[in-house]
Amino acid sequence: MSEKNFNETMRFDPQEEKKLDIRETITKVYKALEEKGYKPTNQIIGYLISGDPTYITAHKNARKLIRQVDRDTILEEILKYYINE
Repeated sequence: MSEKNFNETMRFDPQEEKKLDIRETITKVYKALEEKGYKPTNQIIGYLISGDPTYITAHKNARKLIRQVDRDTILEEILKYYINE
């Protein structure tokens, strides 16, 4: 068994899987909002700007899903996607 140095900081780099999870989450939330008759883009933007989860419907667990991902991470992924497309 190798000895680890617990005084060093480990670096964590999110993998491609994480990006797919974020896309999947946003897609599910978007569809749930659409099903309930909301304008999904407006609602998601409201949530991202304010942090108020009531912008997101509880339908199909959308509110719970979106709150599992940090808002800054969502914004980062949206920006990366926009720049790369």
